[in-house]
Amino acid sequence: MTEDFQDKPFNIGAAILGWVLPGLGHMKVGEMARGRLILLGVGGLFLLGVLVGGLDCVDRREDAMWFIAQGGTGAFAFVTDFLNTNLLKSGSFGELIPLAVQNGTVMVSSFKSAGPANEVGTLMCGLAGMMNVIAVLDVLQRPSRGVQKDTQANP
Repeated sequence: MTEDFQDKPFNIGAAILGWVLPGLGHMKVGEMARGRLILLGVGGLFLLGVLVGGLDCVDRREDAMWFIAQGGTGAFAFVTDFLNTNLLKSGSFGELIPLAVQNGTVMVSSFKSAGPANEVGTLMCGLAGMMNVIAVLDVLQRPSRGVQKDTQANP
């Protein structure tokens, strides 16, 4: 027996929760184990990317195209970008040192990562965002596993 598209649930609230915090949407529809696995997988990959590439591998101003992918993790990406901007780029953590560029000099944090480690960390955070987008799309059409009411009358 096939279901029509109109008969399937459309869980926009669960999808939004799943974007804000990976796995939370699946937990909302009653799939606790799947939600925890999504949180562990997406959160673990994102955290590993930040550990490998440094806090500055998530930067919405300097790496806007990468941040589109990383933004799929929701709060993880926005909190990391906030910390990068307010800790590293402001100079409140580590000192700012001059860096010669083609049009003059810019001040960068002494904790700014560079090279392959930063690129790998940026990639891992982007992959975590794309994985979460897939999980959000999955929860959009997933039926709720909560307590279902009996539709037949009991004698």
